[in-house]
Amino acid sequence: MATEPTLRTIIVDDEPLAIDRLRMMCAAIPSLRIVGSALDANAALVLIESKAPDLLLLDIAMPGMDGMRLARLLDARTVRPLVIFATAYDNHALDAFEVAAVDYLLKPISPDRLRRAIERAIGTRAPSASGGPLRELWVPYRSEMLRIETDRIDRIEAERDYMRLHLGTRSYLLHMTITALEQRLDPDSFVRIHRSAIVRRDLIERFQRDRVGGWTAVLRNGRAIRVGRTYLDTARRVMGR
Repeated sequence: MATEPTLRTIIVDDEPLAIDRLRMMCAAIPSLRIVGSALDANAALVLIESKAPDLLLLDIAMPGMDGMRLARLLDARTVRPLVIFATAYDNHALDAFEVAAVDYLLKPISPDRLRRAIERAIGTRAPSASGGPLRELWVPYRSEMLRIETDRIDRIEAERDYMRLHLGTRSYLLHMTITALEQRLDPDSFVRIHRSAIVRRDLIERFQRDRVGGWTAVLRNGRAIRVGRTYLDTARRVMGR
């Protein structure tokens, strides 16, 4: 039986009582292991460098550097911890989604609400509890976090540091590089055919060749996606050639 992923976690809050309360709730969640706490963002940065946590439970309103600025600093890193905001203020939710926060918890936080946020973090971090390919993604949408099952995704297109997930006529943005996402998707279901495009294999209807030897993948919905030169061998393997 597969073991549940464990998130090494740091709590950041300028109120010691708030840290103590979060510690007590976290102790009841087997998938969490608290590896430290900090009373301000600068101390948190030192801890992050030394402990390399998987997750931050992060307050926003703190003296000096606030939690949102800390999250933006971490957002620029290639490898960074996941962030769940835990705050008494509801007016930063949209900013939280811009830095790809897993969730936004309003104080006082209930144990059940914290547990659901941790489940989202585990779903975001791990391909699956069994170590297999990614089966779902959590994406920000307005003031919510939506669960997207990967088998509903038609295609994925890179937009700078974000991925746009296309599901029929709707699309959602996910803060992740295309290479990181490609490594976590099921290669039997998805194929990368361009440096900025991943498509579902069973939606490819045909490949068209142009006069200069280039190839285009045409999906069942009529969408045409250029095959990148470095992905021509991939396209040939899809065609069984």
